Amino acid sequence: MTTMDTSTGAGERWPLSANQEFLCALDQGDAEGPFGPRHHIVHGWRIHGQVDVQALQCALDDIIVRHDALRSVIIRDPEARCQVVHQPTPAELTVRDLPGIEPEERGRRIDALLVEEETADFDASSVPKLRAVLNRFDDHDALLVLVVHHAAADGWSVQVIFRDIAARYATRTGHEGHELAEPQQYRDFTTWQLARLGGPAENSSRRYWQDKLRGGETLTMPADRPRSRGLPQTTAMYRFEVDAELMAGVSALAREVRGSSFMVLLAAFTIVVNRMSGATDIATPTLTPGRGYGRFDEAVGLFFNFVPIRMDVTACAKYRDVLQLTRNTCLEAYVHDIPAIPGEAPEFMRPMMVDNEVPIIFQVFPFPFPLDGTRVGDLEYSEIRQRLGSQSRTSDIPDGVLWTLTVDTTGELIGNIAYKDGLVDRSSIAQWVSRFRAELKNLVTGPDDVVLLLRSASRDLGERLEQR
Repeated sequence: MTTMDTSTGAGERWPLSANQEFLCALDQGDAEGPFGPRHHIVHGWRIHGQVDVQALQCALDDIIVRHDALRSVIIRDPEARCQVVHQPTPAELTVRDLPGIEPEERGRRIDALLVEEETADFDASSVPKLRAVLNRFDDHDALLVLVVHHAAADGWSVQVIFRDIAARYATRTGHEGHELAEPQQYRDFTTWQLARLGGPAENSSRRYWQDKLRGGETLTMPADRPRSRGLPQTTAMYRFEVDAELMAGVSALAREVRGSSFMVLLAAFTIVVNRMSGATDIATPTLTPGRGYGRFDEAVGLFFNFVPIRMDVTACAKYRDVLQLTRNTCLEAYVHDIPAIPGEAPEFMRPMMVDNEVPIIFQVFPFPFPLDGTRVGDLEYSEIRQRLGSQSRTSDIPDGVLWTLTVDTTGELIGNIAYKDGLVDRSSIAQWVSRFRAELKNLVTGPDDVVLLLRSASRDLGERLEQR
């Protein structure tokens, strides 16, 4: 049995961070939305080596003690909003033995096991906010799945959690050299963030966003079925890949313009939006890590910031012009990266309230602490990333369409597009992906070619795409 440390923050109440307040603004109750039972993050790691189940349980419990965000609950009462840190309790660990599955069949079974967890419920009001499933194919081959409720942590945090589990497991099994530094807690971040609110830098950034977003509207796509039909808003997943050769070109072009791969990918996406809508004033929301410029990189919690990248491509004559505009706009936005930006221009979010429009977010997800074929102690870990099968049900997103792109260790780009299938058809998502691939190739292979952007006087995206 694990000896639980009950002295670390139990019973403490802390103000909500701005990120948590933003989550509360999207609250749809306990049945759906950001506090719903399927708004969770599911990641899997292949483990080679014999797993000591008791040591794994102890390592999981160590992490519950170590990171108080995993044992905190958000009180959503408008009159008394806060986060409450609870006493550590053991993490739920389920062990499943799956004998008789041949090695060549295990990859397909892994995908099914991950889907099973993505469609399972997780009570947002319970603690701890972490559970694990160890699926053992044989004595030296297993899949460890972590499930974390998204109200408590973001995708970056899951990477931190797993790195810490691997280190604690190694220590628990007698391997030296895997000690972890004292972590910063999410409450430390909240205190830091709230102290900055109203300061000169924060006020300057808020004025910047008020000016930047004035008269603009967040990016949406036309719904295939309006919200008013009242169809169930379940989340589906469309997956695709971009080959390593094209992605090598993306990286080379990014270096050439002194930018990032994200900027190249966003430039291609912006061209697609123009091609499909005729819009030249395009504001694409993305998500930044929001971790205090690296200060809280190793903390667990809800950090990401919602940042709109607004560009007017009217003057762009070449593909390179769109890329340069994207680079400059991103760098400017990063300087003013603050939480709750939509609150500075409420009219900017107006399209989200329109019956037949669906909001879009575009992000490239980083892997800050990769364990790919990495040996920690006596186990070797590799994260499961190359999941190319689309699925009709997955972990929920609160609304709309979320593009998440990740670069695999093979150099390939893996695209995961989560979307509300009560609003959007899979065929519509596939059309966007097809055009994205084409424009990304055009941008990389001919950055100085002329880009024939469309010009449309209409700002109603649904109307512009009515006959797509």
